[in-house]
This record gives sequence, C-alpha cells and structure tokens, in this order.
Amino acid sequence: MTSYKFVNKKVGVIGCPFNGGQHRNIGVDKGPTKLIEFGLLEQLQELEWEVEFDGHHKLNELRPVEDPNIGKLKKPRYVSRVAEAVSKAVESHLKRKQVALTLGGDHSLALGTVSGTLSVYPDACLIWVDAHADINTPETTKSGNLHGCPVSFLLGIAGKIPGFEWVNKIISKERLVYIGLRDVEASEKKILKQLGIKAFSMHDVDKYGIGKVVEMALDAVNPKRNLPIHLSFDVDALDPTVAPSTGTPVRGGLTFREGHYICEAVHETGCMVAVDIMVKIS
Repeated sequence: MTSYKFVNKKVGVIGCPFNGGQHRNIGVDKGPTKLIEFGLLEQLQELEWEVEFDGHHKLNELRPVEDPNIGKLKKPRYVSRVAEAVSKAVESHLKRKQVALTLGGDHSLALGTVSGTLSVYPDACLIWVDAHADINTPETTKSGNLHGCPVSFLLGIAGKIPGFEWVNKIISKERLVYIGLRDVEASEKKILKQLGIKAFSMHDVDKYGIGKVVEMALDAVNPKRNLPIHLSFDVDALDPTVAPSTGTPVRGGLTFREGHYICEAVHETGCMVAVDIMVKIS
C-alpha cells in the first residue's frame, strides 16, 4: 500500500485538447477526448481514487485574432495564453491536495503544467519521459514550434519573450531528468551537456533495464524520496509498434510494460503530485 506524502487519494483530471504548439493538425487535440471515452475516469475510480474532472477546457477560445511570429516562434501568444490557463488549473488541484492529471495535447502544455506544480511545490523535481528533449531555445529551434521548447522556458534559459512574463517559476537543472531519449537535435545535446542535465536514453534502457534506469533517475533528482515529483509523459516515448498514432514516431522506443513500469515506480515513491499524459490520435 503506497503512502502519499503530499496528496490525498484524489485526482483532478484536466482535459486539454490543444495542438497549438506544433504546425500540423495531426490529431493531437483529440487525445484527451478519446482517453475519457475509453473509460479513463472509471478506471481511476476502480483503483479507489476520488476523481474530479474539470471537463475539457475550451482552449480554442484563447486563440488570438492575430498571432505573428516572435522571432522564429510560431503562435507564441496562443501557446502562452493556454499554458498560463493550464498552470492555474494545475495549481488549483494541487492546493486541494489532489494529484493533477493533465491530458493533452502537445507537449507545449507542460510549460503550464510544470509551472503550476512549481507554484505550489517550488522544490518539485521533474521526470520527463519522451523520445525528444524539448529543450530548444527560441534561438536554437529550427522549426519554431513551441512543443520543442517548453523545457528551456522551465529552466529559465529561453530569455525574455514578450507574453511569457508569467513564467516566473524556474526548475533547477539538478531536479530534471529524462528517460527514453532517442531523437535529440545537436543543439539540444549541446544544452544538455553544458548544463549537466541527467538523461537516460534508450541505450541506457537496453543496457541496464527499465527498473535500474528508473532507480537511477530517481536517485539523480530525488535521492531521499522526499521531494514532490511531476511526471511528464509524452506518448512518443513508446515505440511506434505500441503507439502507432503518435504524430512524431521514432523507432526503438519503450515497450508498453516499460512505460507502465515508469509510472508504477514513480507512484510507489509516494511523492507523485502531478502527471501529464500527452497523447496523439491520428
């Protein structure tokens, strides 16, 4: 039986059908609706969690009439408005001692979810499960799509971007760890190396096994298992044979059981306060 250190056995579910952080309409915004249709809330209740569902936030209403690029960044005002709204939703659930479960949506949403967590738990650590590092800065990004940049904002290395002034909660580089990386741009590798951020690639998963990798990841950011944990999980961390509908598939990913084990192991620490599930349906 897991003993929860920061929350009660209650979960606040936040539906975020949003695809504004990338340029293709690939079904990213359909993920939250499908998860609910497939019985996610009922499954949580069967696990004896008390569930509060916000419904699906009407994020399209936050889209500005005009949203010109800022430098290379595409749809910056839209992404910022949505992320700020999501941040407040996460913060609200955490203040009531609920686990904040955010259903996305593209991974630019994590700019909001993690900011919300840091507002309540400034000492939180972040476990980022993804095929990609999502740590490009506004200057290093090639595409300008903000789903590839949220971590740079969360670390405070993105610089001052108009409209993002609300992002004022910064996570320490020592409290960030990656699992599942296998498609990392050269610019991102440089940032990871310069900052000394701990990252476990699929090579590490193959070499050590998922159990050891998760243990090492937790030891890196939360050695005493006494800090709140935010788990941000992008479905493209899974192999395309497991999650074929993701818009950004990369071969050689996690198996279903490996992905499931990561969630189990983080839950067993009793430190988990927030979870992002970023799902694409195409």
